Amino acid sequence: MNTQKSAGIDADGFILTVADAPIQPEFQLLLADICATLSRPELGLHGIYLYGSIARGEGEIGISDLDLSLILVEPPDAPVLEQLESARLALEQRHPQVTKIDFDIGHRAQVLAPENRNRWGFWLKHHCRCLWGEDLSLHFEPFRPSRAIAVAVNGDFEQALTEYLVGIEQASTEHVRHRLQREASRALIRATHTLRAEDAQTWPQTLEEYVGLFVQHYPTMRVQIAYFLFEARNPSAEGEAFTTRLRAFLSWMNSAVIERNQSDA
Repeated sequence: MNTQKSAGIDADGFILTVADAPIQPEFQLLLADICATLSRPELGLHGIYLYGSIARGEGEIGISDLDLSLILVEPPDAPVLEQLESARLALEQRHPQVTKIDFDIGHRAQVLAPENRNRWGFWLKHHCRCLWGEDLSLHFEPFRPSRAIAVAVNGDFEQALTEYLVGIEQASTEHVRHRLQREASRALIRATHTLRAEDAQTWPQTLEEYVGLFVQHYPTMRVQIAYFLFEARNPSAEGEAFTTRLRAFLSWMNSAVIERNQSDA
């Protein structure tokens, strides 16, 4: 049992879910404010879901971000997105115990569409805790490890990392740049999961586990990935040095994915 859990799966071979442990007391008022603010009828939300370190009961005051998936009843239009962004900024101002509040936005039909099962279905079932509204994760059975899930969740890595490159180059302060370097490093490390072996039965839970799995298959990239693991924990590199390395790794990743897809065809 312990061996299986350490590999990111349970005794039946299903990927572990977020533990249903009590929310840490220091974040309870924040989450109550989130639910009160975002459940206003004019915003059209169907459900509010918590993911990340606070969902796992591992949040740290002044260090952790607050990560939320917002599922709307209908696809959002521009005015609704503007209202949500205004609410997000106001919540950030009221709650400095988190460094940032992030919204990942979808809508009910999108979540339940069969073609999005490996993305939204897996995400809500295994990474999220429903804070408010109907829990759509109950529509899905537990998932077993597969490369298809890794690709569905992380397959947009090129666009995401390119946006980080732009943000880092345009960062107004060193503090903002370091935060973006931390986020980009974490996104890159998780994106390497798209290269996992199809028959692998483990599922990484921590950044270190993602790196370990990656290095098993690509040992020549050990030094490169170690750089980003350090930045994910202690962002401190100069901006130009970081973006140069990120561009090089992104180029390598694109080639590796193409090669992998060709070998699977």
